[in-house]
Amino acid sequence: MQKTSNGNYFEDFHLGQELVHATPRTITEGDVALYTALYGSRFALNCADTFAFNLGFEGAPVDDLLLFHMVFGKTVPDVSINAVANLGYAAGTFGPVVYPGDTIIARSEVIGLKQNANGKTGIVYVHSQGRNQNGEMLVDYVRWVMVNKRDTKSPTPEPAVPDLPMNLSASDLILPSELDVSAYDTDLAGSSHLFDDYQVGEKIDHVDGYTIEEAEHMMATRLYQNTAKVHFNQLAQTDSRFGRRLIYGGHVISLARSLSFNGLANAFKIAAINGGSHTSPTFAGDTILAWSEVIEKTELPARSDVGALRIRTTAMKNQPCHDFPDKDADGKFVANKVLDFDYWVFMPRG
Repeated sequence: MQKTSNGNYFEDFHLGQELVHATPRTITEGDVALYTALYGSRFALNCADTFAFNLGFEGAPVDDLLLFHMVFGKTVPDVSINAVANLGYAAGTFGPVVYPGDTIIARSEVIGLKQNANGKTGIVYVHSQGRNQNGEMLVDYVRWVMVNKRDTKSPTPEPAVPDLPMNLSASDLILPSELDVSAYDTDLAGSSHLFDDYQVGEKIDHVDGYTIEEAEHMMATRLYQNTAKVHFNQLAQTDSRFGRRLIYGGHVISLARSLSFNGLANAFKIAAINGGSHTSPTFAGDTILAWSEVIEKTELPARSDVGALRIRTTAMKNQPCHDFPDKDADGKFVANKVLDFDYWVFMPRG
């Protein structure tokens, strides 16, 4: 009897399929330190217990994207180990904050399938959720991924593409109940610019850039236990379209979020992910730069001290963002654009 698994291929999925993902993960202070070392994120809430205490928390919460990547990594062996590429995200919400010592358990449901015209691959849509040791929802999102077929002659499923929201509304956002920003220190946070200082349509060049190193990317994907062949196995990628390993898209998201500190330092927590797409591949040696646009502002029910900004962050490879590169004259994303990320953040009001 074969004891090993080659993972699921496109024809192994069916609508309504429930996937219980192996290996629960207890997040430790070591994970948090390594995440900081990989991305250099400077958002004060996630960096200092003292800052977090003053806002009503037990200590510095785990970065929202570290949680997201941990849950994502749990799903890979069942969903995308045989992927060509992860394509996008939608309808992502975050629940209570997570602290070192919390254990993450992940499950997914297949909610859509569509075979591609080439007959060699198909798109799988999954609704994934991460819960803690108490059964509380920590992160909930949909993603879709292009997966190879094992046998190009296998039957073609009826296409079923889920109807996903373009964005989440303020009523969908979950503000931590313990949050108290009356003692919020803008000097320690790194910026005096608060919710009311930002305008819809405003664009921010985050100025800085990070060059992706092969070793750092490999360490990151191992941190998340993301076993996708396109990231790890150069031998398997030698005859692929690019002939080399792809950088995990979430690595680029975390780099862009870290870069956004320069201009959005008081966006202390990601509230939701409206949508995201990886528009071009990224490789080791590429330098990531980013810019953001404020596309919506909203007040929060029963809170006059905190607001929510809807931000669209664009990441570019090997191209500065002073002129906010986005689409060409034909309406297509410019070649060096690698990420289009639409999300809500919480920010104190003045």
